[in-house]
Amino acid sequence: MEPENVTWITEFLLLGLSEEPELEPFIFGIFLSMYLITVFGNLLIILAVSSDPHLHSPMYFFLSNLSLVDICFISTTIPKMLVNLQTQSKVITYGGCITQMYFYVLFVGLDNFILTIMAYDRFVAICHPLHYSVIMNPWLCELLVLVSWIMSALTSLLQSLMALRLSFCTDLEIPQFFCELNQVIQLACSNTFLSNIVMYFSAGLLGGGPFAGILYSYSKILSSIHGMASAQGKYKAFSTCASHLSVVILFYCTSLGVYLSSAATHNSHPSATISVMYTVVTPMLNPFIYSLRNKDLKGTLKGFFVKETTKGAIVLGLKKCP
Repeated sequence: MEPENVTWITEFLLLGLSEEPELEPFIFGIFLSMYLITVFGNLLIILAVSSDPHLHSPMYFFLSNLSLVDICFISTTIPKMLVNLQTQSKVITYGGCITQMYFYVLFVGLDNFILTIMAYDRFVAICHPLHYSVIMNPWLCELLVLVSWIMSALTSLLQSLMALRLSFCTDLEIPQFFCELNQVIQLACSNTFLSNIVMYFSAGLLGGGPFAGILYSYSKILSSIHGMASAQGKYKAFSTCASHLSVVILFYCTSLGVYLSSAATHNSHPSATISVMYTVVTPMLNPFIYSLRNKDLKGTLKGFFVKETTKGAIVLGLKKCP
């Protein structure tokens, strides 16, 4: 029997994180707080980097781009989830689902590419310090970010077009709080062989390739650090990588945990819960990891708050004058 055509599909159902209605207000409050913290924290990073001339370097340029991508990444999934929780609805339109998938894949790919570029930046800074300013010139930095956007956008577009070819029958429940490509493909009642091939190819391009680049960069970094005679030099070199390495471990370990859990169990809720780690928790923690471990960034943020507090006190003092 031929599957029904996809044109009659108008909506999917996002099952979310819990089937218990009494938990929805708690979940709404938690995720709203996490979303606001993420947006505010990453905006502070962007503001600090753009306002302080001392932070106009490749490392902070890439960090501000990572913060921008994290804001867009979390804004792809969480606002729709919050709206559904508030309206007590699980519905997402077919067009909305495809759009969400496109931007989700786009920003996941960008996260991977920018983390890889940052690893390369640290590799050049530690292994070729005398040539750092020549190699990591502004033109190359901008080109690397531009190529990352183009590759991610094209790969995401390809996956979205493949999803548009799929036909769906009666099972339209997505066991997630957002439209994840893998889950949507599993719901299709048409042939998904080509879609799966494209999905795995894209996963290798957007995930495996950058991860291999990160491993290569850090293998060279560790080899260079190991060859240093001074213990103080080793510590200083490693400390410049600590924040980035922490973010990489957090991002890739949580991402890998999602796919291992989804492959190991048929229960959707553990996978959906673990996916919160890299879709929400990781973007939220990135500003804290970088600001707490980076003296220059911490000093800029502290100075910014002190300046704003002083300005506010002066304004209040002027208002009290007769």
